[in-house]
Amino acid sequence: MKEAVQVTILGQQYTVKSESGAADVYRVAAFVNDQLSHVARGKKTVDTLNSVILALMNLAGAHLQLLDEHTEAEKRLFRLLKRLEDEAVDRNSAR
Repeated sequence: MKEAVQVTILGQQYTVKSESGAADVYRVAAFVNDQLSHVARGKKTVDTLNSVILALMNLAGAHLQLLDEHTEAEKRLFRLLKRLEDEAVDRNSAR
């Protein structure tokens, strides 16, 4: 059952409905707030839309990098698994 959770992002109150639970919603809201604050830091004027777009670009870049790393790790895992399988077949053939 979805739970309604009140969070504040950039000073604006939001009601978020989630099946994940309040702790997860608060964690995500804090992360979003941190990302937006990081982007807004050092700017004299804060344009919310620009801050959101820059934060999304940063998050998308990090997400895509993780996807690439995951893909590479998966390829390496399959190569290692293939080597193990080949070695097992070779050992069984030698018997």
